[in-house]
Amino acid sequence: MTDTTILAAGRHVPENLPSRIQHYIDGAFVDSIDGDTFDVLEPVSNEVYVQAAAGKKADIDLAVAAAKRAFDEGPWPRMLPRERSRILHRIADLVEARDAQLAEMESFDSGLPITQALGQARRAAENFRFFADLIVAQADDTFKVPGRQINYVNRKPIGVAGLITPWNTPFMLESWKLGPALATGNTVVLKPAEFTPLSASLWAGIFEEAGLPQGVFNLVNGLGEDAGDALVKHPDVPLISFTGESRTGQIIFGNAAPFLKGLSMELGGKSPAIVFDDADLDAAIDATIFGVFSLNGERCTAGSRILVQRDVYDEFVERYAAQAKRVKVGYPHEKDTEVGALVHPEHYAKVMSYVEIGKSEARLVAGGGQPEGFEFGNFVAPTVFADVSPDARIFQEEIFGPVVAITPFDTEEEALALANNTRYGLAAYVWTNDLKRAHNFAQSIEAGMVWLNSNNVRDLRTPFGGVKASGLGHEGGYRSIDFYTDQQAVHITLGEVHNPTFGKN
Repeated sequence: MTDTTILAAGRHVPENLPSRIQHYIDGAFVDSIDGDTFDVLEPVSNEVYVQAAAGKKADIDLAVAAAKRAFDEGPWPRMLPRERSRILHRIADLVEARDAQLAEMESFDSGLPITQALGQARRAAENFRFFADLIVAQADDTFKVPGRQINYVNRKPIGVAGLITPWNTPFMLESWKLGPALATGNTVVLKPAEFTPLSASLWAGIFEEAGLPQGVFNLVNGLGEDAGDALVKHPDVPLISFTGESRTGQIIFGNAAPFLKGLSMELGGKSPAIVFDDADLDAAIDATIFGVFSLNGERCTAGSRILVQRDVYDEFVERYAAQAKRVKVGYPHEKDTEVGALVHPEHYAKVMSYVEIGKSEARLVAGGGQPEGFEFGNFVAPTVFADVSPDARIFQEEIFGPVVAITPFDTEEEALALANNTRYGLAAYVWTNDLKRAHNFAQSIEAGMVWLNSNNVRDLRTPFGGVKASGLGHEGGYRSIDFYTDQQAVHITLGEVHNPTFGKN
């Protein structure tokens, strides 16, 4: 039986796939002004399944003009928070009602396992519901000097928010930005990742049905260097929220600087998971397996460097490698699949190049190629390297796939030095039963987020973001409200005016 026959037998194609993917500008689906398109590939076969409109500067100009008009003249920024909240709750209801369809489309387009895509769709609904509630409950500061003065804070939407989103869990990460941007009264132009435009195209119908006014939401597909670049440089877009690679973040930072735009950037990571010899090894192994192999390893917070204390190192490596070999690689649509197909052949080639580099730098103890029965498409077996030196490329550089590096340490001081020995600083995970050590160690790690004896479980009220090359600013909870609003201090004199007098005599 040929690979083609196997592929045809196992591949799942959703019903109702669009014949083409268009932009959505000022309440209408439209093609690019110049008619240009780009191919969209399906990760299991790498076959082109649809063409998407390729936006350029002219398309961004139209979208921004529509969003600015909706902000300047439309009802959305002027609605009471409760009125906007009702529409956001309707959006959440619609996402929940369509979660199976959204997950099927997302899984097909991105290669994510269907059960994980379903969880991400439901998380998207949670994001909208959270900010729908938050803007109603929001209380701003008031400072009183009895009989003399009251000082209070107004929050005002800023204008057109430019949102640039990645291809890993695209629908959920779009909701992460759309929720607070819309809740606070801004209008938006969304530029989704070119690898995964399918689920983004579904927002328009959801927003229309929920009653979002025309022009408030606009979407332009296209390459980062075309549509994304034009959005960042547009003078009528005062703020940009970006999630993606650190190098792209540097380019955006430079291009936005002349306009003094507000920036929120969640960038790359090479997060450590530190396992001390007193840790619950069963829990630590389960969590670190999940932390790097869930979402196909295509997650910014993946604990892709595991640092293990010497006394338990050999046992940990042996057990970890054995469990990694049992992780179920399969077709994304199958419910028992734990690792699906990487998103795109370009990314697959990058990940496999790191696998080959790792073979020359460290000891391969699991994976290292395509899994048996899946020698096609973008499938990668969960891959584990042990005895990884801290100067190895697989220790220092973000791979963004199902590949993990394990390194031993002896002392707490050495563990901290290893943990901080990268340019990144997004997340970290600490496993120990010594809670005093856990808290003190966490404070010394150069990371925006730390989980103690836990996998990546985050309360939506908490800040999300990194330090060093992992980002600029934080979103999540009130930090998102801060980013998407201008804060205006108002001061009122209540008693006798006490002004210094200049020039009276």
